[in-house]
Formats: sequence, structure tokens, C-alpha cells
Amino acid sequence: MTIPFATDRVFIAGEWRRPHGGESLLLVNPSDGSALARIARGGAADIDDAVAAAHEARNGAWARLSATERGRILTRMGNRVLEAADELARLEALDVGKPLTQAKADAVALARYLEFYGGAADKLHGETIPYQEGYTVLTLREPHGVTGHIVPWNYPMQIIGRSVGAALAMGNACVLKPAEEACLTALAFARIADEAGLPKGALNVVPGLGDEAGAALSAHRGIEHMSFTGSVGTGVLVQTAAARNAVPVTLELGGKSPQIVFADADLDAALPFLVNAGIQNAGQTCSAASRILVERAVYDTVVARMAERYRALKIGPAIADLDVGPVVSARQKEIVERYIGIARAEGLPIAAEGAIVADAPAGGFYVRPTLVAGLSNDHKLAQEEIFGPVQVVIPFDGEDEAVAIANGTDFGLVAGLWTRDGGRQLRMARAIRTGQVFVNNYGAGGGVELPFGGVKRSGHGREKGFEALYGFSVLKTVAIRHG
Repeated sequence: MTIPFATDRVFIAGEWRRPHGGESLLLVNPSDGSALARIARGGAADIDDAVAAAHEARNGAWARLSATERGRILTRMGNRVLEAADELARLEALDVGKPLTQAKADAVALARYLEFYGGAADKLHGETIPYQEGYTVLTLREPHGVTGHIVPWNYPMQIIGRSVGAALAMGNACVLKPAEEACLTALAFARIADEAGLPKGALNVVPGLGDEAGAALSAHRGIEHMSFTGSVGTGVLVQTAAARNAVPVTLELGGKSPQIVFADADLDAALPFLVNAGIQNAGQTCSAASRILVERAVYDTVVARMAERYRALKIGPAIADLDVGPVVSARQKEIVERYIGIARAEGLPIAAEGAIVADAPAGGFYVRPTLVAGLSNDHKLAQEEIFGPVQVVIPFDGEDEAVAIANGTDFGLVAGLWTRDGGRQLRMARAIRTGQVFVNNYGAGGGVELPFGGVKRSGHGREKGFEALYGFSVLKTVAIRHG
């Protein structure tokens, strides 16, 4: 595929520029290991320029637009994303390695985020507060000013939609640092935003290395709010850097999310979610259902039925649009296979594996989806985020043990619950420490309206839905004494 725009540029103040350092980074196609494109290696000087451009927009053309006008621009951006959805899907498939159908769903989701936030831009209202006689007190919601966004390589379009989309809706100007492993759709998004009439400087995109461009953005004194999605370790560095400037941070970090299956569950309804939520995007999803907790009475049945689905999985190039594509890089493949190697070395029961198709390119970063049964929740594979197509199945007896296992990790991002018992649904939903609980489903179709974020080492703050608008704004109280 020919990429229809120059990729080795930064996008600042509405212009495509070469980075100050003049260097570039290689993007690799994870499906075959070939060179895909070169992207700019932005650095601190480029971040300086981007932040300056954002402040100029925030105090100029972007600031002069009403909330309604901002919303209309976001809506136009969403429409253009839909028009370019096939192109964006192919870019994401080539860049990230996810099957084409999944990449297309991400493009549609980006358009939906822009539609939602386009419509929400003029719907966030202040309040009046009853107070003493002779006073009228009201609150205003105002933008932070310039917001920084560091997005990961696994879902660039979706995370741009939920963070940048919401920040722009509130009237912030944005500086976006996409991941160096995969950022083609982030660059394409900048082009779409410009064509849709977003004022120059309202969105600036600086690709580069995390410890160069990312670190410069996190520590920049001109940034007034940071949004970061990625690993726990990097999130700590981002928050530490921002704290030196007393800047608020939204962190969406790792997960070790459980799906909990009780004996009364509708297994026919549950099984597609039990498997798909673990292997989607080759398991490279922070909310992946990497732990399957099963009540002992149906444990053997669930393992056997999941194993049957696993054995039918086909793994191959992203453009072939099979069940699972490659992981994003050789490094990620090494990490995932190290965990699978631990399972084999310890003699853990491998319930089933998927199959890599015979004609998959030898240079691709393919990992066979692996289902591991019969381990306890304190095992390394049940505690650490693998970020690959590996699921573990853990038995339990009764609600109390299910809650203890579900809560028994450092993470708390998402949980799924499968039971027909209405009382149990509510008890479990309250008892599980996590940011989202899905009852008799998992993900609720990815609804952009649903606030998303975690507790514990999964992070803090919320994106998606109206909660994101609150996070990307500051509440101002105005007290008027009029007698």
C-alpha cells in the first residue's frame, strides 16, 4: 500500500515540518517484518514549538469560537473520518498488525467519538448555588488551556478519539505525541482535522521516542493537563514529571481483567466474549479479559468449550483479516513468548492453542494464542500483564472466593460477570474493585458514552462520555454580591 502523505514530518501550527533534529525513525510492518515507513524523530525543540502554537491557538482563533462552532468542526472531522475509514483501517492494520475488520471498527469508533463530542460541546452547563441573601453564586466550566496527550500503539484511533476529541470539545488546544511503534493513523488524523477546518495550532502532532518527545511533553511548563495511556512504569514517569509543574494527569494504565462465570451462566452467550475479549488485537488491549474465573461446577465444561474455540483460531497477516494478527514488534513477541515458556517449563496444562496459517510471512511477529488452565491466582501468569494472546482459567467456589480472586491483583480496570441471579449481579458489581463491570456482556459494544478508567495500578481519572469533559475542564466559582 502506498501511504498517501509524507510520514516523516511533525504537524505544528497547521504545517508539516521536518523535525529540528532532522532525524527519523523506522516503522516496521509487524505482519512480515518489512520496512513500512519512516516517521519524524521529534524532540524537545519540536515540543516547544508545538506547545507555543497551541497557546497561540488557545488565545486566538480557537478561543474565539463558541462551543457550538467547536462542535460543528468536530462533527465535520467525524464525517471525514467515516469517508476515509477504509484508508484508515488499512493504515492501522499495516502499522499495528490488527486484522482489517478490527481496524475498520476502530476507524468507525473514532468517527463516533467525534460525533459524540461534537454534539456534547455545547451541552456542558454550569450551575447556580443557593447561598446567602444578597448573593448569586454560579459555576463555570472552562478549558485547562493546552493539554498534552501521549497515546499508545495498540489503539491509536480510539484513544485519540476519547482524549483529543473530548479535550477539543472543551476548547483546549492539544499537543499529541503518538507511539513510535505505530502512529500512521495519528498523522492521518492531523491531516483530516486540518481539512475539516480545525484552526491552526488547535491540534499539533509530534511523533518521536518516549524518552525524548514524550518526556519533553510531560515536563513542559506550558502544558496544563496531561492524558497518558500506556504502561504503569511510564505512567509513573509521566505523572512525576507533570507533578513538578502541579499539572493534573489522567492515567489509563495496565489491567489483568477477569471475567467471572457462575454455574448458572448462559454459556452459549458467554463463550464468544470469554475468548474474543482475550485475543482481540492479539491480546494487546489494556482491558483484555486475561483471567477467566469459573465456578468449579462448570469449570471443566468451560475449559473444554473455550479450548474448542481456541483450536479453531487462525493467525496470519493483518490484511488477510483472520481471527488474530501479529503482535506489534519483535520485542513484544519475545515478551509474550517468555510467559508462554514459563507455563511450559512449569508443566502447566496448556488447554489449547490457535494455529498460524501456513503461508504467514516468516518475518512476521506471530504468537499462537494460548489458553492455560489449572493455575492459582498467585501465579506470575495470573498476576502480571502479559499484553498478548494468553488467557488463564482459574476455578473458584462461591461468591466470596470469586471476589477475592477478582480483586487479588494490583490492577482494577474492567471485569465481566456471567450469572442469571439478579441479586448476585448487584452484589458482585459492588464488591469488585474496578472501573467498569459488565454483567452478561463484556465491553457493551465499546460505547463511547461509557466512562472508562481504572483504580489501583490501572490508573485514575476517566475518559469517554461526559466524564471526559469534566476531566478536560476546570470548575470556576463566581460569587456576585448584589445586595
